[in-house]
Amino acid sequence: MERFLIVTNDGKDKGQKVTGEVIRLLESRGKACIRCRKDENNEIMREAIPEGFDCAVVIGGDGSLTEVARVLHGRDIPILGINMGALGYLAEVEVSHIEEAIGRLLSGEYKVEGRMMLEGRLNGGRRSVALNDIVVARNAALRLIHFNLYVNGEFLSSYEADGVIVSTPTGSTAYNLSAGGPIVEPTAALIVITPICSHALNTSSIVLSAEDEIVIEIGEGKHSAVEEACIAFDGADTVTMVTGERVAIRRSCASAGIIKLSKVSFLETLRRKMKGN
Repeated sequence: MERFLIVTNDGKDKGQKVTGEVIRLLESRGKACIRCRKDENNEIMREAIPEGFDCAVVIGGDGSLTEVARVLHGRDIPILGINMGALGYLAEVEVSHIEEAIGRLLSGEYKVEGRMMLEGRLNGGRRSVALNDIVVARNAALRLIHFNLYVNGEFLSSYEADGVIVSTPTGSTAYNLSAGGPIVEPTAALIVITPICSHALNTSSIVLSAEDEIVIEIGEGKHSAVEEACIAFDGADTVTMVTGERVAIRRSCASAGIIKLSKVSFLETLRRKMKGN
């Protein structure tokens, strides 16, 4: 690895102290570093990311790494996360171990885990991707929304709920877990559907094949009222949907490559991160 894209969550690394240390360590070993440019809304400028990078180093938390995975979707660039957040399932390198981590990275003591991503296609052709989840939920109004679910063209179920989470294995420890969904080993290939606060006795998650296509349709409200919901991809790219509109969700053709330096298993990480929660 010779060229590195450095992406910093400015709210986490105030003063750029950690970012500066990462760049110093890499440049002292003859590596090239370019900081990721952001716009006035502090969002990554995709068009400003040049070609030819060997690795992206993300300084922040899991949310920052997820954003970078979406931005780099399809470019086959592995991502190393330095954790300045709370849990750090994806961003595994702690600040106190940066020098050791950079040394192991440059000496090739790592592996790249492929993590499946989801793609959502809305009415009108708009598309976006997610590493964690695609969520369709009520938009502001404090009332349940009627959702119709189809799998591979066949009607599956209807929910009166606050929303529906469609999650990857990576995202199973995110919103899906908070909504009562199952924890899934992150390198698995499957899709989890979890209703959010469903008004029903059976609110269990549904686990499907990674090759299935899920369609979520916004149903009518009471007295044939038009309902309004929103869809978000990893909490971003929010789009409004109304009664009759659909989103088709399936496995993306490209995956995210997450660099793993530690030999600690997922189960051990889970046990440590969730202790006391």
